[in-house]
Amino acid sequence: MSLRHSGMLVALLAIAITGGAVGLRAQDDHGEIVRRVRSRVEPVYPDLARKMNLGGTVKVEVVVAANGTVKEAKVVGGHPVLAGAALEAAKKWRFEPAPVETSGVLEFKFDAHR
Repeated sequence: MSLRHSGMLVALLAIAITGGAVGLRAQDDHGEIVRRVRSRVEPVYPDLARKMNLGGTVKVEVVVAANGTVKEAKVVGGHPVLAGAALEAAKKWRFEPAPVETSGVLEFKFDAHR
C-alpha cells in the first residue's frame, strides 16, 4: 500500500470512528497538509425529518479560506430534507489557519433514533 493510500485510509477511519470529519487535506509543494477543526457546529435535526423518522448521512463539500473560515459550501450527497441543516452547520465550522485555501468533504450523520 502506498503512503498516499495509507493516509487516505487513516483519514477515512478517523471519519468513521468520530462520526464526522476531523480535518481537510490539500496538496501543496511540500505534500499533504491536514487542517484541524477549531470549532465544530452540529446540525439542528429538522422537525420534518424527525416526524418522518428520517436518518442518514449528508456530505458537504467545503472550501476553507486561509484564515480558517468556510468560504464556500455545497451539498454533494444526502437526503434533501436533511441537506439544509447540514449545509448551515458546515458554514459555521472554523479550522486552524493555513498558508493556502483547502477543500474537502464534511460528513454529517443524522440518527433518527436519537
